[in-house]
Amino acid sequence: MNYLEFEKPLAEIEGKAEELRAMARANSEMDIEKEASALDKKAQQLLADLYKDLSAWRKCQVARHPDRPHCGDYIEALFSEYTPLAGDRNFADDQAVMGGLARLNDRPVMVIGHEKGSDTQSRIERNFGMARPEGYRKAIRLMDLADRFNVPVVTLIDTPGAYPGKGAEERGQSEAIARSTEKCLRLGVPLVSVVIGEGGSGGAVAFATANRVAMLEHSIYSVISPEGCASILWKDAEKMREAAEALRLTAQDLHRLNVIDRIIAEPLGGAQRDGQTTMKSVGHCIDDVLNQLSGMSREEIIQDRREKFLAIGDSGLAA
Repeated sequence: MNYLEFEKPLAEIEGKAEELRAMARANSEMDIEKEASALDKKAQQLLADLYKDLSAWRKCQVARHPDRPHCGDYIEALFSEYTPLAGDRNFADDQAVMGGLARLNDRPVMVIGHEKGSDTQSRIERNFGMARPEGYRKAIRLMDLADRFNVPVVTLIDTPGAYPGKGAEERGQSEAIARSTEKCLRLGVPLVSVVIGEGGSGGAVAFATANRVAMLEHSIYSVISPEGCASILWKDAEKMREAAEALRLTAQDLHRLNVIDRIIAEPLGGAQRDGQTTMKSVGHCIDDVLNQLSGMSREEIIQDRREKFLAIGDSGLAA
């Protein structure tokens, strides 16, 4: 278990419980179960207290936790007959974006998402989930294919933002993001997006301009990272805590502002503590939304999406 900074007291208690059990395994005559169980109970209560009312900055830390399930994990757990499709038919295949045809509860779908990687090598290969122009153009190609064959699109968002490198800018990063966003708006098939970790800037919007947008309870979705915002506004990246509060980037804030439609509950301690339960909850949410949208015509789907984005902010500002 990788512990976050604010979880250090929890790490000490759980570490002590594990030490006791390790000693008992080494010496079968030791009876430490009572003491270990007491520590387990104390750790569970502390975990509940820590996660009862997380600040915006702590939610950022949880959203970035390396042990949270990533796009590839969701595809493996929720979708059957997944057939990956690669390349933008123009420049290259961007490993930060994965996607292909699959089935969700026997329903054909096109699934597209950001993949950060799970270890050092894969994170470098996946560019830490930061897509280049060819990644967005690959997504456009897959959405075109889904639209042509009347297949719903599911996108899984987990990116710090689009890659800001020189090569990406030379190949038209902003244009690729804009065209991906435009393609989302014009799709005549249902589009459902779930923010499973970080939803960073235009890199996330390019996949999340959907009929319905859901967020995991401790995920974040923002125009800029708290560190970047603090550097611009206060010339001090250490003010990221204040920036996180001001950005209204939590699922709860965005639901009040009508930016997202659903919040998917996470297990106590975050998705990183029980990935299987989290992924099942996400699957149920996607399936439920697709059932709601399945009877609509192409024109109704496009109009529904248009009305959703025109209404963003109304309820939150009125409140």
